[in-house]
Amino acid sequence: MQLIYIGKITSTHGIKGELKIKSNFEYKDKVFVVGNKLVIDNKDYIIKSYRSHKGFDMVTLNDYKDINEVLFLINKKVYIERESDSISDVILDEDLLKFNVIINGEKGVIKEIFFAGSNNKIIRVLISGKEILVPFNKEFIKNIDKDKKEVNIELIDGMML
Repeated sequence: MQLIYIGKITSTHGIKGELKIKSNFEYKDKVFVVGNKLVIDNKDYIIKSYRSHKGFDMVTLNDYKDINEVLFLINKKVYIERESDSISDVILDEDLLKFNVIINGEKGVIKEIFFAGSNNKIIRVLISGKEILVPFNKEFIKNIDKDKKEVNIELIDGMML
């Protein structure tokens, strides 16, 4: 079972056992769904309710109705199983690191994926002995083939190999 890191429980909220999770996970809308399973300390928990509040993901878990019952979860890391139905069709950044890149017919590899600012994802590609940085958006990334494990990139004028 492969686990994907979702975020960290930072505190509780209110007296009914609601937990605050700080998460930068890209596909929160697929993970934080009532009925989905979260893994905390290798134990499974089912989401009973979810809402977003002031930059936090707020969840209550089945079988917990009181703040005192969930205090032991504070500062714990939250994961989801990679095989989970909710994210099985999603291509995560760590998956892309195993993909080949094709730019103008040449093959290369993705060396790194990082954020340059809060919403600007950049991929660092090694191709023909050179490194280039490509913004991860639809202007450049033309196709991601999950079966072939390939990313097709089209450079614009001014970007050079």
